[in-house]
Amino acid sequence: MTDARGSAGPYGDPPAGHAPGAPCWVSLMVHGLEATEEFYGALFGWEFQPGPQQLGPYVRALLDGREVAGLGRLPPDRHLPIAWTPYFASRNADLTAETVRSRGGTIGVGPLDAADAGRLAICSDPAGAVFGIWQAAAHRGTAVSGVPGTPAWNELLTFESASVAKFYRTVFGYEEEPVVSADFDYVALHLGGAPVAGIHGVGHALPRDRGPHWVTYFQVADVDDAVDQIVHLDGQVLRAVHDTAHGRVAGVADPEGARFALVQRPD
Repeated sequence: MTDARGSAGPYGDPPAGHAPGAPCWVSLMVHGLEATEEFYGALFGWEFQPGPQQLGPYVRALLDGREVAGLGRLPPDRHLPIAWTPYFASRNADLTAETVRSRGGTIGVGPLDAADAGRLAICSDPAGAVFGIWQAAAHRGTAVSGVPGTPAWNELLTFESASVAKFYRTVFGYEEEPVVSADFDYVALHLGGAPVAGIHGVGHALPRDRGPHWVTYFQVADVDDAVDQIVHLDGQVLRAVHDTAHGRVAGVADPEGARFALVQRPD
């Protein structure tokens, strides 16, 4: 997990209306869907309702009746990394997917329709980090932000930031704001002048069993209490609670090993 510095990593609200390129949804595919619902329901207060089933059993997580994230069940014979995947908004998922291919990325799933909810593709960037594309129809994406239990920030951990940032800039039209530091490789991705995601180059410090990957930060009211609850729920603490310029942060994992982060906004 990263201590984002300067103006990078604000853990702020996404742009209203999920403009093209804005993070608009996060989704997690697991083997034990019911147990995962129990874990996140206890941690974030989520409730669940059925969602599109094109890729198998899938539920949408609700906070006070509003959609915040998705959980799905992996096929029993698929041994893929258990990981939260951010989706970025697109007006045309097919065109965005073609741009991903033309810039050295790969398309793992789709583009395909998710019933009447919208159209999606699941992709990998040239370094191998997985992300999604979402063209909204009936389902607009995450409906609430800025309160505990909602996604607050997405950050890519990769080998180096420059070439990967160029890929995402070409695909989604971001502006870049590098952090100028001799020992800190970080680029904030902006839309309309506001930061929406970050890219942190960590070289060989990447976990060998994961490689480049996106990390979703979820807002909590009290990060210390949330970490205690995660341990009680058989999750793991990967990086202890620590203070940053943007609040108290911890790196954690759920019982199936999906890594994510918690952030408590400064008072």
